[in-house]
Amino acid sequence: MIFSLTLSVADLLLLLPEIFLTCWLCLIVIVDFAFPRMSKDQLAFLSVCGLAGTFACLVWFDVAHISGTVFANMFVLDRMALFFKMFIVATTTLVILVSVQYVDRFTFFRGEYYVLVVMSALGMMFMSSANDLLSLFVSLEFSTLGFYVLVGYLREDFASNEAGLKFFILGVFAAGLLAYGISLVYGETGKLVFSDMHLTATSGTIIGFLLIFAALGFKIGAVPFHSWIPDTYHGAPTPVTAFLSLAPKGAALAILLRIFFVALATFKPVWIVLLVVVSILSMTYANIVAIAQRNIKRLLAYSGIAQIGNVLIGFAAGTKMGSDAILFYLLAYLFANIGAFAVVIAVSQAIGSEEIDDYSGLNRRSPFLAFAMLLFLLSLAGVPPLAGFIGKLYIFVAAIKEGLYTLITVALINIVISMYYYLVVVKKMYINEPTDLSPVLISGSMKAVIYVGLAGTLVIGIYPQPFIDWIISATLMFSNFAAPSPIVIPPAPPLGG
Repeated sequence: MIFSLTLSVADLLLLLPEIFLTCWLCLIVIVDFAFPRMSKDQLAFLSVCGLAGTFACLVWFDVAHISGTVFANMFVLDRMALFFKMFIVATTTLVILVSVQYVDRFTFFRGEYYVLVVMSALGMMFMSSANDLLSLFVSLEFSTLGFYVLVGYLREDFASNEAGLKFFILGVFAAGLLAYGISLVYGETGKLVFSDMHLTATSGTIIGFLLIFAALGFKIGAVPFHSWIPDTYHGAPTPVTAFLSLAPKGAALAILLRIFFVALATFKPVWIVLLVVVSILSMTYANIVAIAQRNIKRLLAYSGIAQIGNVLIGFAAGTKMGSDAILFYLLAYLFANIGAFAVVIAVSQAIGSEEIDDYSGLNRRSPFLAFAMLLFLLSLAGVPPLAGFIGKLYIFVAAIKEGLYTLITVALINIVISMYYYLVVVKKMYINEPTDLSPVLISGSMKAVIYVGLAGTLVIGIYPQPFIDWIISATLMFSNFAAPSPIVIPPAPPLGG
């Protein structure tokens, strides 16, 4: 592939959010190095300012309908890419806010923590615009590099070290699968850009895309690629766990949408079966195993795997409405999940424990935290009139329109199962007696994140139409996604030839 490296002003405009955040990341590094005695709270504020500026730039792009491609279609900026970039930047901002007080427990490298978080966000922004296999690989590994360090950031904690090692080993294995899958697809098609691929059902393309799906399945935590999630979520610093549960999933889902709805459009009958199976396995396995959990972070880890199973229902629908439902579900999940993790961080800071039993009587110690956790868990379970209910309803309607009744039946059964372990936590908070009556203190930044989570969960649930309209416009490129053409199977070569 040969293309010109000359960039015009218009091309640079498409890269403006990434260029701005890159420059701001360099500023954070310089400030941290030049002023080592400066309070790290100020460094967190500086990081938030840079992310806010990036978010404002993305909103301007979305309002002005700025779009285009750069580097011979390797980098695409459309409204769907803007949605995922705003999702990633918003998640990163909220994670930094919940990290302010938590960072004090780090013995060393407090300033570098914010650098790594912003650097990972930058990589995921590039990943959201990846439109070919090469930029997918580079941006995915760039974003993962920061997480390898962040997961094991508590150097004196054995669980954090174990989590970091497991995440690194399995991450390298997933990268190998991705590289091998890309080589097979490129060897068969001679193309890297998704929209340029005109695929035939050869063994090379099928195996190649299965390997790519396995690597991305690792990133989103779908069964059977989920094995790293429980231990990593448990051992990693809780703000990093919250970050892992949201931003990488958003970036990987952006890639999966482009792969399934663009590159693999003619293979729709095949990958629908694959996604139905993975969705059922993810929901059922995760919800059943979550019942036995005694640690709140592990419970939320398995809850996240089950939520990905719900998201895959939208993929299995294989329609424009299915893609819309995926984006809406992800938006609803953002507010409930980041809010739940904010409560976990606040409680663990106060009582020094992340065990579910230690949430006993939380309502008496902090009515605000108990009520917030109640709403977040109910939203994750899909109880009306919260955002999670609308998200699940949207996903289910998209699947019902395609006749996926068995899949919906399994999903409804899993909702009942999930209600059990969510309500166990609610019972601990409101019915059980507390062992300590001292109040749970909450920092200002933590309160801000919880209020944002509550506002998003309630507003999207009660008045979802503006968000639905925005998401529908973000996936207009899938408007013509209809029934696929028959899969082309090349004839077998003659015997002896």
